Amino acid sequence: MNKKLFATLCILSLFSCSEKKEDATKKNQPPPPTSVDVIIAGTKAINNTIEANGAAVASEMLDIHPEISGRLTYLNVPDGANISASTILAKINDAELQAQLNKSKVQLELSLKTEERFRKLLAINGINQADYDLALNNANNIKADIEILKAQIEKTTVKAPFSGVLGLRQTSPGAYVTPQSILATLQVVNKINIDFMVPEKFANLIKKGNTVTVLTSELNTKTTATIIATQPEINATTRNLKVRAALNGNAISPGTFVKVLLAFTNKANNIVIPTNAIIPEADGKKIIVVKDGKGKFVTIETGLRTANGIEVTKGLAIGDSVVVTGVLFVRPNAAVKIKSIKKLED
Repeated sequence: MNKKLFATLCILSLFSCSEKKEDATKKNQPPPPTSVDVIIAGTKAINNTIEANGAAVASEMLDIHPEISGRLTYLNVPDGANISASTILAKINDAELQAQLNKSKVQLELSLKTEERFRKLLAINGINQADYDLALNNANNIKADIEILKAQIEKTTVKAPFSGVLGLRQTSPGAYVTPQSILATLQVVNKINIDFMVPEKFANLIKKGNTVTVLTSELNTKTTATIIATQPEINATTRNLKVRAALNGNAISPGTFVKVLLAFTNKANNIVIPTNAIIPEADGKKIIVVKDGKGKFVTIETGLRTANGIEVTKGLAIGDSVVVTGVLFVRPNAAVKIKSIKKLED
């Protein structure tokens, strides 16, 4: 009985030792390569559309202010009316200025007679040169005063600087107004511009004369606009560039919210990869490139984004094998096994 028990213990011991050797062998073996799909980096033309928010603005617009203070004796600001350039919109009481002008004219008439009399006396040496010069200077001063009064009287008349549409009237006849008072607004509404903002990275793609698509709920249709100018500097707070385009076709109300679509076609030598191949990190973006059967993590810089890919501007070369599936399972410098080669369209 003891011999049988001894034999059984020996067999169990041998079996246990064999299992330990097998476990040790497995631990020393490297892990199996990770199966991945790759895409071969190649060039592709990028057709990209950027959507921006914008607003319709009148090509000409201003608030109408009087140039001097006074009481309105005449007001011609019908709400929403179309007016022509130089139309008289308002008149400020100028009775005091007119009285001063009449007084100066009387003084000028007398000073001119005095100057003429002194000139004749000077010709016969009846007076000295200094007396004549004083009379002439007095006449010239009164003439200058008259020109000043005429300019001040002209300021009492408010005229439309250009043809356009008036806004709502902001005051009434008989009101006392100052240069800070707003009588109404004036806008040119048959020529509309579209102002919108684009991110800084697209600033070099904005060119004068380019056509953009404009979407607005007011027209319920698409229309186009032509870029006419850009702000010289990029906004330091928002990192956006302000762009202005002239609306083509039917005009819309100033202030209308619009969507602007900008279509860009880059050169055909852009390297484009699927967006799911990118690993976002705090200090940048990385991808996995298969080299010598191992996964290498490479830092890249990206550019324009398309519907099924993103442009790589730095860090990737044409012909590199980029991992597109199994990205989360690949470890740095670990062995990988390529299952298949995908295309960007896949």
